[in-house]
Amino acid sequence: MTLEWEQVIVHSVDPVDPVDPVALGQWWAEALGWVVVHSSDEEFEIRPEPDRLPGLDFVRIAESKKVKSRLHLDFRPDDQAAEVARLGAHGAKRVDIGQGDQSWVVMADPEGNEFCVLGQRRQ
Repeated sequence: MTLEWEQVIVHSVDPVDPVDPVALGQWWAEALGWVVVHSSDEEFEIRPEPDRLPGLDFVRIAESKKVKSRLHLDFRPDDQAAEVARLGAHGAKRVDIGQGDQSWVVMADPEGNEFCVLGQRRQ
């Protein structure tokens, strides 16, 4: 038996101020340089290339977030400082989640979903 990792689902939830999975998905597509493979009012899927997995699927749901997210994305760039600056200019914010002084930078997308920009890979 084998499994193929198809995608990570990002739920868009906010009962007070409904969020737009299309806008968030488009933000990530531009941030990553990925392509859109599906778009509707309730769902927006992107991939590195049309036939390459895994992808990210942004889906609107009608329940509120009750706890801190237990899943986030980590990215390892060639140049951490340049990518942090680029993503910041694109609308991401640096956030402090109690990480202290680490080699990675914690950021949040426009909807507040946290992700990390890692430092250089150890040789």
